[in-house]
Amino acid sequence: MFRCAACGAFNRVREPRPSGNPECGRCHRVLDLSGAPQEVDGEALDRAMLSSPVPILLDLWAPWCAPCRAAAPILDAVGRAQAGRLLVLKLNTDQNPRTASALRVQGIPTFVVFSGGREVARRSGVLPKADLERWVSGALAAPGSTGATA
Repeated sequence: MFRCAACGAFNRVREPRPSGNPECGRCHRVLDLSGAPQEVDGEALDRAMLSSPVPILLDLWAPWCAPCRAAAPILDAVGRAQAGRLLVLKLNTDQNPRTASALRVQGIPTFVVFSGGREVARRSGVLPKADLERWVSGALAAPGSTGATA
């Protein structure tokens, strides 16, 4: 499943993936199948959490935060490796202070895994790619979690 960055709709894409540029079923814009992290605001995050058929890895960050900038390529690599199976979203805490407060963010970068519309894991601080992937997989395999990154 892939989230349209333009309208937020979730789109099923068959395997093998079609050639050319698949379009979003709702807004008909080109659908990004790369798995690259997508920027969201608080409202888009709420919609995604409620309707995502795949687990979400949320990065809570700010542009001035050096560790956040260091984590960006790691998150990009994880998102691309799990394209269609894990949705990586980024929320700028400076631009979305109410959402950051509602999520009880005390430091950045903070990473939160959501599955089935609820939080299943949280941690702060930058991790190497392999450790981040292991942490996400472990969070999704834990009892009570409803998703998995295959």
